[in-house]
Amino acid sequence: MTIKIDQKIVSYDVAQPKTDAEKAKAATPVEIKTEPGSNVVQMHEKLERPEMLLGTTYKVKTPLTEHSLYLTINDIILNPGTEHELRRPFEIFINSKNMDHFQWIVALTRIISAVFRKGGDVTFLVDELRSVFDPRGGYFKKGGKYMPSLVAEIGDAIESHLRLIGLLKGGELDEHQKKLIDDKRSQYNAYVKTAEKVAPGDFPESAQLCTKCSTKAVIKMDGCMTCLNCGDSKCG
Repeated sequence: MTIKIDQKIVSYDVAQPKTDAEKAKAATPVEIKTEPGSNVVQMHEKLERPEMLLGTTYKVKTPLTEHSLYLTINDIILNPGTEHELRRPFEIFINSKNMDHFQWIVALTRIISAVFRKGGDVTFLVDELRSVFDPRGGYFKKGGKYMPSLVAEIGDAIESHLRLIGLLKGGELDEHQKKLIDDKRSQYNAYVKTAEKVAPGDFPESAQLCTKCSTKAVIKMDGCMTCLNCGDSKCG
């Protein structure tokens, strides 16, 4: 191979063959020092699937279909046995006897699984799925919570799982809010004199839909609309 020299040659030297000691030194691998914690395994799309994953299955029963949906989320454990141990969702499956929605459910599970394996913050999926509205109208699930669509309820189940493994936090009522709800519920039961007819976990049939938690649990007490589920009140 011809090499063109554009600069003036000021000196030169004859290359000598390397000795055995120099060859051995060149072949010795250089030790790379790593900082503590640099070998932490993070979630990324090139992470290979282990032979066994931990899974959790959620039952979704809606008035839209005769058969229930069974939503299974498998998690991968990163850095097991270390202080950096982390449980992250890896894949999702949805199964049902009802085959009416088979195509879009398979497509949805593959896309969500791909997002899980990509790593990073996957909590945005909850808001994206729960914002999907069915043009035919939504429905109320058990407990009085309003679901705008079947996709939104799938997002609700994913949110429950992310809270279970610790990726989503917050949303729980503080002691003041819990006391307020208990007081309002006691006042309502005493007012209508139906304490024995209303179960502790149920809400009055006359309750309205809460715009904050989408639960039919808003009642009017002392001239103020208050939610018996999340404590939201127009009176502060």
